[in-house]
Amino acid sequence: MKRNDERIGQSRREFLHGALGAGVVAALPASRARAVDTPVRAEMPTSQSGEKDARAGSLPNIVYIHSHDTGRYVRPYGHAVPTPNLQRLAGEGVLFRKTFSAAPTCSPSRASLLTGMCAHKNGMLGLAHRGWALNDYQQHIIHTLSKSGYTSVLAGLQHIAAKPETIGYDILLPHKTNNAIYVAPAAVEYLAGKPKQPFFLDVGFFETHRKYAPPELPEDNPAYIIPPSPIPDTPQTREDMAGFHASARLMDNGVGDVLAALQRYGMAENTIVLSTTDHGISFPEMKCGLRDGGWGVSMIMRGPSDVFKSGMVCDALISQLDVFPTLCDYLGIEKPAWLEGKSFLPVLRGEREEINDEVFAEVNYHAAYEPKRAVRTTRWKYARRYDGRKTAVLPNCDDGLSKTLWLNDGWQTNPLVHDEELYDLIFDPAEQNDLAKSEDHAAVLQEMRGRLDSWMKRTDDPLLRGPIALPPGAKTTDPNAISPEGGGRVGSAGGSASKG
Repeated sequence: MKRNDERIGQSRREFLHGALGAGVVAALPASRARAVDTPVRAEMPTSQSGEKDARAGSLPNIVYIHSHDTGRYVRPYGHAVPTPNLQRLAGEGVLFRKTFSAAPTCSPSRASLLTGMCAHKNGMLGLAHRGWALNDYQQHIIHTLSKSGYTSVLAGLQHIAAKPETIGYDILLPHKTNNAIYVAPAAVEYLAGKPKQPFFLDVGFFETHRKYAPPELPEDNPAYIIPPSPIPDTPQTREDMAGFHASARLMDNGVGDVLAALQRYGMAENTIVLSTTDHGISFPEMKCGLRDGGWGVSMIMRGPSDVFKSGMVCDALISQLDVFPTLCDYLGIEKPAWLEGKSFLPVLRGEREEINDEVFAEVNYHAAYEPKRAVRTTRWKYARRYDGRKTAVLPNCDDGLSKTLWLNDGWQTNPLVHDEELYDLIFDPAEQNDLAKSEDHAAVLQEMRGRLDSWMKRTDDPLLRGPIALPPGAKTTDPNAISPEGGGRVGSAGGSASKG
């Protein structure tokens, strides 16, 4: 099979080498395992009273494991993607079938989960490495948990600050890159040190972001792989999806190592594991898009069996904004006033079937400016654009074989549907039949418009006052370019079309 030239990464042999290499670090004193030149608070925050110390001792640990650009394309959601450890985790915990991120873009989605606020409220309207930041890093969940005695630890990718020290973790674990082969051993080493409890361990993997990193062996044969539903089935797209499979396998190996360490060191029974991702997979009209393939995400939670029942499947409509208040509710700690989400504990306890009538998503800046908003109910999806464009913003799709296929067949000039779209998710789950112009659906359109308008006003959306300006020093790409880094222009040769 011809290899995709843009793939980079590590073989399975290198994965094992990374894990063994981290074992050397595990033998070092804990102080030497901390990040160099990193401001570190005391390992366990000082409490105000003995009562608080006792309370901290009874609280469960929290392990937040997150991948990059994975959507729901993992085994527990029925896809033939090699993720056996996530499959096992789902069987031991709760699989959420209808969880959505608050944004189908990287930094805004993560920031929204971790602050419990939508992106235009928490300040993360674009990518952290391009100049965007939270309004207040004290609104990150670790600072709320710290007040109850939690030690916060970061292993790997965070993507909500240009420098991780800005966020305020107690401990930053060292690792060579943000790939799972290095991040997972760093997290395992921390657990092997029998840390004081409770702790919040943030484990972030670069996988399954492009460029994909296939191992040498085993490699899934593209002849027996199906690309995601918006993408045609061709040799190029099957090879593209094979790269995703390989990256997902590496991510899942890392998940398995962390879960095994929790079991090995006797922490599994008293640890809440939250596994999720930021948004949809990096294929055209998925990541950075407002169809379900863009902001629909995997989410699995395992924890004490009083709430997190083994093998449970949750079909309730959930936003990642709901995670922060749910953890507060379960832990019995005070919820910050800024939280926008709702606790889904009543759903897990069987007291309610739904907590949300609607969930929302937004895009502002990704590589390029592309302002748009969406609201989703169990039946309907309404999306609205604010840039007046008539063709796709190509820099907001990562380069790859599937994108090149679309470009070679004229994606640059393919017209967008409309400035607003309406879909019936019962009869049209693939969101291909836009009903915004249908007279028979005028009442539904009006209702969904009203839901979106009400949310934008309630959250003081800056789009209501016009285009959103870049912060000083921030970087953006011309929306008429082809590649995220600005290569090519619509109507010209080059850019993604020449990469493949």
